[in-house]
Order: sequence, then structure tokens, then C-alpha cells
Amino acid sequence: MRKLVKLILLCLIAYPIISIVSSCSEEEDCSMNARPMMQCYLYKIDGETERVVNDTLDSLTITAFGTDSIILNNQKRVHGLSLPLRYTADSTVLVFHYSKDVKIKKDTIVIRQKNTPYFLSMDCGYQMKQNITGRSYSRHILDSIYIQTAEVSIYGTENLKLFYRN
Repeated sequence: MRKLVKLILLCLIAYPIISIVSSCSEEEDCSMNARPMMQCYLYKIDGETERVVNDTLDSLTITAFGTDSIILNNQKRVHGLSLPLRYTADSTVLVFHYSKDVKIKKDTIVIRQKNTPYFLSMDCGYQMKQNITGRSYSRHILDSIYIQTAEVSIYGTENLKLFYRN
């Protein structure tokens, strides 16, 4: 009988501790599910060898068209970009300013995307899957854009190849 009483007391004492530990381990870390970003890298065609080589811009500022949002502010020696796509629309318009000098032209890029919400969990709510469906762009300094991978992810996969003139 004494062993039964000791077992019941042990269970009563251990139950709150076990429930606290188990509830903490069940919490989901929503920070692991970061926002997907479109990865872009800059290239040019070498005139002598006709090969694709990495390119670097001396200065770049990127703004969201029609807003006062600055996505990249006067970044120097740019080779790669990580850019957000809009969740609330099926296209994202970005303006690339190549210098603070007004005489230097700027390029406007329109990325069309499909936004698909999906339920992640009760703690984290909904996330958005985004796939690039098309693009259009001005050609002042930018020469062409090639879609490498349509699915935008959190893993750093290259989505766009931006080719610049020599």
C-alpha cells in the first residue's frame, strides 16, 4: 500500500514538470520559415570569347515602383541580389537606379508571379509560395533577363540571370 501511495505522489509531482517540458518542445519555430526571396545574379557576355562571365555594378539603388520603398540603397560593387516579390499582387515592379547622377538612365523590371498561399501550422499561420511566370524590362543599361528557376524559395536558388551590356 505504501508503494502505491508513493507512486501516486510521484506521478502528481512529475506530471506538471513533464507537461511543461513537453509543451515547450511542441512549439514551432516560425523563424525557420523565412520569406522567400528572388535571387538574381549579374552577368555579361565577353566580347572576345563570347562566353558568359560574372558582372559587377559599381553602384545600385533599387526602389519599388509607385512607392517610397527603397529595397537596396546605393550598394557598391553589386554582383548578386536578393529581392522580395509582392504578396498582394500578381506582379512586382522594381526600378534599378545605376547612379545618383540623373543623366544615368535607370531600368524598370516587371516580374509577373503566381502567389499561392498554403497553411503551415496553427502557430505560424499561412505562408506564400511564389513562382515567376514572366518578365518584362526596359533596356537602357540592362540587356536581357533569363529566368533560371521559376520557383522562388528560401534556399538561395538562382531565379534570374541579369545580363548587362559591355
